[in-house]
Amino acid sequence: MDKTDIKIIFGTGNAGKMKEIRMIMADLGLEILSMKEAGINVDIVEDGESFEENAMIKAKAIAQEVKRRGEKAIVLADDSGLEVDYLNKEPGIYSARYLGEDTSYTIKNANIISRLEGVPDEKRTARFVCVIAAVFASGVSFSRRAVIEGAIGYEERGGNGFGYDPIFYLPEYGCYAAELSNEEKNRISHRGKALEAMKKVIREEIGL
Repeated sequence: MDKTDIKIIFGTGNAGKMKEIRMIMADLGLEILSMKEAGINVDIVEDGESFEENAMIKAKAIAQEVKRRGEKAIVLADDSGLEVDYLNKEPGIYSARYLGEDTSYTIKNANIISRLEGVPDEKRTARFVCVIAAVFASGVSFSRRAVIEGAIGYEERGGNGFGYDPIFYLPEYGCYAAELSNEEKNRISHRGKALEAMKKVIREEIGL
């Protein structure tokens, strides 16, 4: 199959996320565009009750717009977030909107640390969850989920991540997610694992 005939449109405007996605999916050899780069601007109401539902809502809305324009593409979208067990799995599916979409993650992270003040290590367990949804030009759709377990730290550390990475401690590696190199993070992260699983689906569906 001629790879030049196939492109992937990923439903995000997050530059940090697109950088990770391009690194992880580079070996597919396909053009990968963000929504903005593809010229797609659709209002998407993420009113699902799970990561799976919200990821698929995004992917299907973008795929519908791609089809309306008479184009063909593999549309991917993700829904990911942080679940803190002591906070009843908050912020969960509302991770991006926690304390308001325009609120900086420095403030969001400080709020979570504050809410866990005095909570011992063993009760600070948390995880990152990522679900990748895909809608192919044929209309078939798939989703893949991955998680990475960790704990909430006592301060922000590291400058190599984004979002909640600076407060997410990885006991197995003895460091915070934002202290990992790009290569290490992509290998072990929730998004990296979910994207690897989705790459297998893409290869099977389009015969790469």
